[in-house]
Amino acid sequence: DMLDSSRKASTAASAPAKTDNFKSSPRWRKKTKQLATLGPASSDFEMIEKLFLAGADVFRLNFSHGEHAQKKELLDIIRAVEAKYDHPIAILGDLQGPKIRTGTFGNPAGELLQAGQIFRFDSDETPGNAQRVFLPHPEILEASEVGHVLLIDDGKVKVVVSGKGPGYLDCEVVVGGMIKDRKGVNTPDSILEISCLTPKDREDLDYMLGIGVDWVALSFVQRPEDIVEIKRLIMSYNPNNANPPHIMAKIEKPSCFWGDNLERIVELCDGIMVARGDLGVECQPEDVPILQKTIIDECRAQGKPSVVATQMMESMIESPTPTRAEASDAATAIYDGADAIMLSAESAAGLYPEESVLMQQRIINRVEGDSHYSKYLQATRPKITDGSTASAIILAARSVARNVNAKCIATFTNGGETARKASMKRPEQPICAISPLKETCRHLAMSWGVYPEYCPTENLNTDNFRDMLRTCCEITLRKGLVSEDKDLIVVTAGFPFGTPGAANIIRVIPAAGPSYWDETL
Repeated sequence: DMLDSSRKASTAASAPAKTDNFKSSPRWRKKTKQLATLGPASSDFEMIEKLFLAGADVFRLNFSHGEHAQKKELLDIIRAVEAKYDHPIAILGDLQGPKIRTGTFGNPAGELLQAGQIFRFDSDETPGNAQRVFLPHPEILEASEVGHVLLIDDGKVKVVVSGKGPGYLDCEVVVGGMIKDRKGVNTPDSILEISCLTPKDREDLDYMLGIGVDWVALSFVQRPEDIVEIKRLIMSYNPNNANPPHIMAKIEKPSCFWGDNLERIVELCDGIMVARGDLGVECQPEDVPILQKTIIDECRAQGKPSVVATQMMESMIESPTPTRAEASDAATAIYDGADAIMLSAESAAGLYPEESVLMQQRIINRVEGDSHYSKYLQATRPKITDGSTASAIILAARSVARNVNAKCIATFTNGGETARKASMKRPEQPICAISPLKETCRHLAMSWGVYPEYCPTENLNTDNFRDMLRTCCEITLRKGLVSEDKDLIVVTAGFPFGTPGAANIIRVIPAAGPSYWDETL
């Protein structure tokens, strides 16, 4: 009868959503998370709701485009969808970072550079010709050495520095082509002495912190110090904020792989985005898939979420179906063990925003249903060797869940640390993370296999563990993670409750509640 009453309560609670269909649909069964970028094609409540129901767990607001006021509108709509479905949704604000571009040319059509010719970048603002152009970035003229490569317009034109002097670089053109006004310049061989936060980024960051995004993505990360800098800015914005937004570093520069940079960057931030577009310009195309695996492995070893991004379903900007290569690429990212996969223009500006999110969701469910998938994940499971009680409890929970064939692992978590550790081991069971902090629930929307649930402090009687267990049964039922009285839940918690990263209790309970047990269990 207790079960019945909690069923009634749960039905009442999820009334806006069609309960059964809602919980058992494949959308609520996947472990890999999805990010969708919002833009002109996805800016009203109807479309954002459709994207959420099609699989989006995190929405990305790209600050390279559009006005601040638009971003606030989108954020308000996302929060309304979140409230309607009572399901935490993360909002990621993406900072543009420095854009390095050439000056202008005398000929508006641009100039054709021939392979073998010498071309000069200098500090003279006169419009350029076929021999030279202004490069308004003294730090490049400074940092580039003879033999360094410069790439123009996403690598369409490639030059190698053959000589340098005060305020200029002479380069030999290796791959010729047209070069026009204000085309992008990439410097794969050098670390530039510039901050990855431009004045525009600092304004955008201030605005993000003001409206309350959950994640901040940082472009143009060259070295670990860049993460330290943005952390300092976020801290100084509001020193008293106990739950500041999480930081995601976008890995798009070769210098991220020099020495132990990658390891230190992952250690300093809360998540990583594999920004394959820019990475593919500065590194060889054949290196990118390997680097993708390297980054994901490092993130899994440190228990930080990784997102694979750019060109995943590129052709779906204009076509209702992806190419076979794109479907295979999305599947590969999932097999690699990524926490999440992302859409950029496909959901922001394409003709088929909903279809592209749905297509990724179908690929996720297909891969996760494949027996190879859990084999791969088990084979590459990181060892947790820090010897802490929390780690031991999480390892035990995973193994108990497997041995008693539990339906789900539930973890009470304040800041999300315990849930992230559980996710790190990629258990077969879904992880239900129950937290009294909305921010924690939203941060966890990025983590593999975690179903976050917000439970306000007044509903969590932390002095009475049995009450907490009852709450846990109600929540897992409402989420559809358990359905029968005898479905088992493996619960972990840490007491005193609210101690960061503490997990020191493990308990197996049936869905019917902590006071129910019989000899068949």
